[in-house]
Amino acid sequence: MGSEESMQFLKNADSGKATILALGKAFPHQLVLQEFLVDGYFRNTNCDDPDLKQKLTRLCKTTTVKTRYVVMSEEILKKYPELALEGLPTVKQRLDICNTAVTQMAIEASQSCIKKWGRPVSDITHLVYVSSSEARLPGGDLYLANGLGLRPNTQRTMLYFSGCSGGVAGLRVAKDIAENNPGSRVLLATSETTIIGYKPPSADRPYDLVGVALFGDGAGAMIIGSNPVLDTENPLFELHTAIQHFLPGTEKIIDGKLTEEGISFRLDRELPQIIEDNIQDFCVELMGFAGFSEMDYNKLFWAVHPGGPAILNRLEKKLELLPQKLSASRRALADYGNASSNTIVYVLEYMLEEEIKSVEKDEEGKNEWGLVLAFGPGITFEGILTRNLTV
Repeated sequence: MGSEESMQFLKNADSGKATILALGKAFPHQLVLQEFLVDGYFRNTNCDDPDLKQKLTRLCKTTTVKTRYVVMSEEILKKYPELALEGLPTVKQRLDICNTAVTQMAIEASQSCIKKWGRPVSDITHLVYVSSSEARLPGGDLYLANGLGLRPNTQRTMLYFSGCSGGVAGLRVAKDIAENNPGSRVLLATSETTIIGYKPPSADRPYDLVGVALFGDGAGAMIIGSNPVLDTENPLFELHTAIQHFLPGTEKIIDGKLTEEGISFRLDRELPQIIEDNIQDFCVELMGFAGFSEMDYNKLFWAVHPGGPAILNRLEKKLELLPQKLSASRRALADYGNASSNTIVYVLEYMLEEEIKSVEKDEEGKNEWGLVLAFGPGITFEGILTRNLTV
């Protein structure tokens, strides 16, 4: 990149504010087409319940997911047939698979991100690692640091079991680190796999089928830092203000427990309604830091973690958003499913892609300011008021 173009980026970036300098992603090799998921899942788990099969078929359509990547494969089920059986203590086997898989995906996503960033891996000073798919001591942060060849004095922070809000929570933590450590460069890595909670269908747990129809695997990565370096770094988004709220009394709405059979996970059907009831005040507070009001929703871009179509639909309706405002979130959901903490990386990548297309078409309506949002266990709301520096 030439110095004139780099200077334009630097003029846009607010001195001292953290910026996202690069994005990266990685996936396991197994691609699942949603239209073939039902037959494969019931075949692999030796289940022939027609009612459950019909329910999953219906859910696969309503989730709007088209494709997903998963670690689970026929090879894994042949090696560990007990994973497809009910009631067996399989947490050790699951963790053996998950720990290896999430580390590999995190390494690949981080390497992709670092390559786009354009600076040597030795310039990374801090690591923030996010996962709800592993449990070990030392944690995945150390295995990722070793796998990437990070310096031994790299300062590491680990966020475990933050669920779907983990990616934005990690971004909030990385922002604080970058802004309070001059010259620092923070690698944020997220990595998830559904094997930790893979179970056969059961009439006693019909809610499990929602996860089967919705969740995917993968990894994401970002480089975050303040005061981008001339000629070598291209800031994409400025992270202006980050806030977090939890809703008292909603602890059981997103409920997960680590058991002898892996993670037992349940989403209450009231989740979309609770988010709809509380999202407006949260967004208005965050928007206020840039002088926006509730009249200005459509003057912003929206990078929302796609927890599911119902959440996106209710948010769109509540805030009266134009249909295109959530297009990046809907695309990420269709292409990757809900990949938990990783998904916000995929949404941001699609936002940049759509921005390039709109510039090429010389379209109006590009927004400099926007919100990055995610919702997770708690119920916890994570939000970052953000500036798109590529506009």
